Amino acid sequence: MIEELLMAVAGAGAAAAVYAGAAARVVKQYERGVVFRFGRLRGRVRSPGFTMIVPVVDRLHKVNMQIVTMPVPAQEGITRDNVTVRVDAVVYFKVVDPADALVRVEDYRFAVSQMAQTSLRSIIGKSDLDDLLSNREKLNQGLELMLDSPAMGWGVAIDRVEIKDVSLPETMKRSMARQAEADRERRARVINADAELQASKKLSEAAAMMSDQPAALQLRLLQTVVAVAAEKNSTLVLPFPVELLRFLERATPDAKPDAAPHAPHRAPEREIPPLLDDIGADAHRRSRTAAAEDAIEDLTGTSVEPAPAPPRED
Repeated sequence: MIEELLMAVAGAGAAAAVYAGAAARVVKQYERGVVFRFGRLRGRVRSPGFTMIVPVVDRLHKVNMQIVTMPVPAQEGITRDNVTVRVDAVVYFKVVDPADALVRVEDYRFAVSQMAQTSLRSIIGKSDLDDLLSNREKLNQGLELMLDSPAMGWGVAIDRVEIKDVSLPETMKRSMARQAEADRERRARVINADAELQASKKLSEAAAMMSDQPAALQLRLLQTVVAVAAEKNSTLVLPFPVELLRFLERATPDAKPDAAPHAPHRAPEREIPPLLDDIGADAHRRSRTAAAEDAIEDLTGTSVEPAPAPPRED
């Protein structure tokens, strides 16, 4: 009798152990347990730790409550200003209601992924290229609002949405590079013009001060000489003041405009006697030729050979 009682107790203990092993469950800290009894949802969500269910009758589903990072595949679309781009993004979300995440949607991960792709395409069509490149914060907020509205009914909360990359065609990249280069060149020219304007103002002020104080011009001249002489050059460039040239011009007497240049010494011409006949005319011609030869000899210091006399016609 005692042996039968011990065997019954041992059997009951073994059955209890088997039951406890089949009914015992452990829910981790980042998980929540949802129990279905005969397919019906039990109202209480099991918290982290050790819990028990009814074997064969209950089914425990564990739902991860951590933030899920889901990449959104690159979507190709046309912006509002007719530019073809490829945009990819990443979505951060988490489950806030485990029961709704299991009951109201078949696969909440797949649903969030498809909703993110369609929302991204919609954002591309509503935005300009400049907004996609420079105003991403506003687009991220718009994507988050578009995803958060349907996701709240699934027991999912969208934490944040970020646009990762915007791919442009090669032709558009080259056009944007040329535009950026032209803009940088324009800014450089504006800066140079502004610098020239400021320098001209300072130079005009310096010129006005030097005109009031003539000694400042001389000091500036000495500083220039010292600066040039400091360099080891073989040639020294010395600026010459314009005021000194004007002083020398005033000190020089004016030249007489009526003064004729000094003429070389010439022998006085002899008075020609009246020609009476051919013999007198020939003698007078010979005398003038001789006088001209004497004058040339006096000026040049060389003798002149007399020209042969033309034959006389009888």
